[in-house]
Amino acid sequence: MAVLVDFRPTGKLRGSKPVDVAAALGPVVDALAEDSVDLSRVRVVCDWVQYRSNFREVVDIRPILAAHGQPELTPVPLAAVVTEDEMEVAIDVRRSGDVDLKQLTGELMRARCGEVDLSRVYLEPWLATSASVIWEFNTLYWKALDLWEQATGRRYEQALPGGQSDARNRDAVREMITGLLGLWDSLAARNALPEELYIVELGVGNGSQAKTWLDEFVELDREHGKDYYRRLHYLMCDYSPHVLELARATVADHAQHVSSFVLDATQPRTALGFLRYKIFLVYISNVYDNLPTDEVAQIGGHTYIVQTRAYLTRDAAAEIGQLTSAQPEQVPGLIRKLLRLGPALLAEAASAHFPSVEAAVEFWRRSWDALRLEERYLPLAGLDLYQIAPTVSGEMLRPLLESGATIRMHVNNGAVASFVDTIPLLHPYGRLICHDLFLTDVHAYRTGFRGPGKYDGSIVNWLNGPLLAHIGRRKGFDVDYQRFAHRTGTNIVTMTAQVRD
Repeated sequence: MAVLVDFRPTGKLRGSKPVDVAAALGPVVDALAEDSVDLSRVRVVCDWVQYRSNFREVVDIRPILAAHGQPELTPVPLAAVVTEDEMEVAIDVRRSGDVDLKQLTGELMRARCGEVDLSRVYLEPWLATSASVIWEFNTLYWKALDLWEQATGRRYEQALPGGQSDARNRDAVREMITGLLGLWDSLAARNALPEELYIVELGVGNGSQAKTWLDEFVELDREHGKDYYRRLHYLMCDYSPHVLELARATVADHAQHVSSFVLDATQPRTALGFLRYKIFLVYISNVYDNLPTDEVAQIGGHTYIVQTRAYLTRDAAAEIGQLTSAQPEQVPGLIRKLLRLGPALLAEAASAHFPSVEAAVEFWRRSWDALRLEERYLPLAGLDLYQIAPTVSGEMLRPLLESGATIRMHVNNGAVASFVDTIPLLHPYGRLICHDLFLTDVHAYRTGFRGPGKYDGSIVNWLNGPLLAHIGRRKGFDVDYQRFAHRTGTNIVTMTAQVRD
């Protein structure tokens, strides 16, 4: 008997508390051996899902589909069938000791053959992950952030590792500003410095990072003696009007130098196009990891896109239904109304189920907590037919997917769209600086779980740094990654993009 096992968290095999591989794998392999499945067509993939709140079951089965029909006409075939017994069994090793792995795997195998019902209540059909309903939940979180924060009693920033954004680190801010002042001096000496000096921040949080930046700028500019502050225009940009309102209050001391824009981070030029070639610094922190993304994979020499469909277990749907005087089958419809209307209007439109806004928010939070994703692999007919972003072809993925053995990676469609739409706004000497969860080597996808996870009511995925760097080079930009130097033990990496010399 031969079963291919891909154990990704290799770092967990050593140390004071190494993972018991036999305990995690043995029961699963036993369940597979008792089934009629052709084990040569089975992959067992072990991850360590570090996010306490996530979309994964402890064990799940992912069909690996084979195309038929006319694949040359579309990057995702019009029809697909499961190749006999070809599948991936996914295990979350971190939680594997909490359940009966053999029983769970056996139930999944029997459900695959139609012998038992998994009792899942689906919220959508199979879709590329970037189109999943989970992103509607993510959008709702930012639209109705004030209601979520009232219910939880804490600000969203407290959900971040360390409880705050690294964009507030004063040493990092001072280093950034010092470099900017030196650049402006150099341009001024050549009579090439514009009268108006533009700085843009995408994703402003509660405004504390903008306040840190502006306070430090005032102090350093005073020491510098050039009065650049008089010419400074700081533009705060965010998707959430509520967030911008909080941010404006936070930076009230700098009100004459600050403007705010509601915009979609994936299309900054829709609001900022008038600043093309004028912005000296675009400053971003913990935004890219919260934008929609697909995942693609190379398995057995074939390229696949990961499709997902969101669901609740029937038990979870029953509990949520009981909370709202609804049957489990009614819960998906109520969720769709929630995502369309928001909790405040939902309480008015469906008062029989939600007697108050607070009840609607509780329904939202319970649904989000229970939300899971089922996955499968669908063949891609050609990377050239797959669009990462409106102006970026899937061909950009080829050198990364063909970099070696089997691999699964994020495409970060939203981050790519934002990046390529932002860099044309930069002054020829301008820079885009981004603090986020960047991977700097595609091999890291083979050794760890990179999302999606849940931060409060939002989503987090790590970022495909090599892909962004490859795209940047094609656009004439150098893209550099450095570990965030001003806090120990952080996973944050700083990306800097600027026009190639």
